[in-house]
Amino acid sequence: MILNDAIDEILDNVKNVSDKLDPENIGEMNNILRSSKNVFLMGLGRSGLVARAFAMRLMHLGISVYVVGETTTPAIGSEDCLLAISGSGETITIISAATMAKKRHAKIIAVTSYVDSTLGKMADLVVHIKGRTKIDSEPNYLTRQMNGKHQSLSPSGTMFEVTALLFLDGIIAQLMVEMGKTEEDLKKMHTVLE
Repeated sequence: MILNDAIDEILDNVKNVSDKLDPENIGEMNNILRSSKNVFLMGLGRSGLVARAFAMRLMHLGISVYVVGETTTPAIGSEDCLLAISGSGETITIISAATMAKKRHAKIIAVTSYVDSTLGKMADLVVHIKGRTKIDSEPNYLTRQMNGKHQSLSPSGTMFEVTALLFLDGIIAQLMVEMGKTEEDLKKMHTVLE
């Protein structure tokens, strides 16, 4: 079934990204997250949902975190960091926010498929999360077939978004160990107003 093939394709992407993660890069990311006075998270569309999920887990760890665009989000400053999630690294709203963060001397972490994108070039640290490849934009069916490349079964940015979500949940697991936090510690911070 196409359903199974699509899931396998997504899982293969997650595994490939996981296998290629640079421990030094991850260590630096975690140091920035832990040492920042405030962590600001941003993404648009489904990447925005990934950002919100990560923000919730960071809050559970006791890290001061804000989602860009919420009415209670304060100004970003030099002791803060912006973690921006953008598959293309070219989303105008995210570039605008990163530009402001840079002007205010905040650190920028980019989670993107394109290291050489505008966002990637602005960032202090880039985490490469492979998503759809350029071959997916090749309109000529015969060219794709001759190159042995086939149209992805997963819709649009799904591979990037799902892989980014799993990567960031993995970061939470790593931070829990580094910070000496347990599941019980996280539960204490979970909302009780539901």
